[in-house]
Amino acid sequence: MRIPRKWTRFLAGGLACLFVLSGSVLLADRKKDRKREKSLRTETSDRYLKKWMKQDVGYIISAEEKEAFKRLTTDDERYQFIEQFWLRRDPTPDTPDNETKLEHYRRIAFANERFASGRPGWETDRGRIYITFGPPDEIERHSAGGTYDRPPEEGGGQTITFPFEVWRYRYIEGRALGEEVRIEFVDPSFSGEYRLALKAKDKDAIYYTPQIGLTTAEMAGLAYKEDRDIMGGTGFGMGGNLRPYQQFDRLRQHAALTRAPKVRFKDLETVINTKLSYNLLPFRFTTDFFKITEDMVLTPITIRLRHQDLTFQNQDGVERARVNIFGRISTITGRVVEVFEDVISQDVPTTLMKEALERDSLYQKTLNLRSGRYKLELVLKDIHSGNIGTQYYGMVIPQFPDDSLASSSIILADTIQPLPPKQLGSGMFIIGTNKVHPNVEDRFDRKETMGIYFQVYNLTVDDKTHKPSASVQFVLKKGDKEITRLTKTEEELAGAAQQMTLEQHLALSALDPGSYQLVVNVTDNLANRSLSKAAKFEVR
Repeated sequence: MRIPRKWTRFLAGGLACLFVLSGSVLLADRKKDRKREKSLRTETSDRYLKKWMKQDVGYIISAEEKEAFKRLTTDDERYQFIEQFWLRRDPTPDTPDNETKLEHYRRIAFANERFASGRPGWETDRGRIYITFGPPDEIERHSAGGTYDRPPEEGGGQTITFPFEVWRYRYIEGRALGEEVRIEFVDPSFSGEYRLALKAKDKDAIYYTPQIGLTTAEMAGLAYKEDRDIMGGTGFGMGGNLRPYQQFDRLRQHAALTRAPKVRFKDLETVINTKLSYNLLPFRFTTDFFKITEDMVLTPITIRLRHQDLTFQNQDGVERARVNIFGRISTITGRVVEVFEDVISQDVPTTLMKEALERDSLYQKTLNLRSGRYKLELVLKDIHSGNIGTQYYGMVIPQFPDDSLASSSIILADTIQPLPPKQLGSGMFIIGTNKVHPNVEDRFDRKETMGIYFQVYNLTVDDKTHKPSASVQFVLKKGDKEITRLTKTEEELAGAAQQMTLEQHLALSALDPGSYQLVVNVTDNLANRSLSKAAKFEVR
């Protein structure tokens, strides 16, 4: 049966509309996906993070790393990425200094000092090459330009040039550039800003002046100036032979020079990612934060070692274990702000050794640190066995603005003991007027009582009574289910001031084994503001 022509046109038009609508739906779906993906990302307000990828490592970060960094959603993830970025490039990851990072920032400083020309030196072409490849092995300078006798490989003859420089590298690794790499920079504006030359003719100041500055072949009538765009600026070589691919060589070199360098120590990436699996002396640690001033924070670092992981040696009927501790805290840029060294000693009578192996040793170092981001490095060594344990941790020290309701960390403690007046001061486990032993793993036995230690800052004080009005709730949850709730009344908070310390003990005997969450809710009734803080723990 034959379909009438009008129906054929109608069907064709319908199909075309269907294809257009389908394409529109697919395009709309893609736009929604992109919008959804963008909404998941949280833009940073951190000035350092905003400029890091473009200014700090713009020339050495790979395309894959760049895309990975853009997909990160929190500042913590971004700082962890930066940490791993430099670790991947560290030739000696077991030493304090990252030589690659130090050299990179030295090059940026040098480029800013030597190559600035109306814009920072790191943004110029010479700055880019210097930062990426370091100082050249040789520099040929023609700072004033002027009369120039071309070498035979550039076609011979004499011309007048703009100021230019030729940098020579004996070898550039991993770039398919090979040996004897020559890079030419030209300053056509006489402003001091030298640009990477794509063609040999770029430095020729009289290229567009007819019959002047000709090459040997052009003077002999064997070539024309226009040929230089095809022949790479040379026309003919020494023997009159055409060199048609030299320009493409320059373009290939330019492309190679503007790519990010490969990571030299790629094999170290596996070592970095699995470093903890090589630790022969396992240990756990925790950090807590308490306000001193608005941006100065009391920071206890607590380390737990199991006795069964230590090597004891018998000396005159006493089993002795010794562990050296080395700790270092540095800023995200590598500046060391704190270093501490100490010894954990454990002496046990031989007759009590069996019971001692079931126990732990706690060590605490308390530091005063300014708010900001830091890297904490801990190295422990068992003196008797030589076993070493290491931990590397990105640490964010919070700020406590004076105009905001704020709180310390919640410490879930094995014990909280008030100190006699004579013992007040500094020392291990001392916070204010209490001695607080944190449970580093937040894991408790049902037979134990869990201590809760917590500080609240910047409560509003009544002008007449000079006291705050606040309420505190302790909420215990298992999953989404609330187990119990305890509310502290104002009478129970007697003595509270602008800063308030909360201590509570929770018997665990009624709890089944499993994972729990403790939520502390504080309400400032005078200012009508509140905060909530949570801590997780496990009951065995």
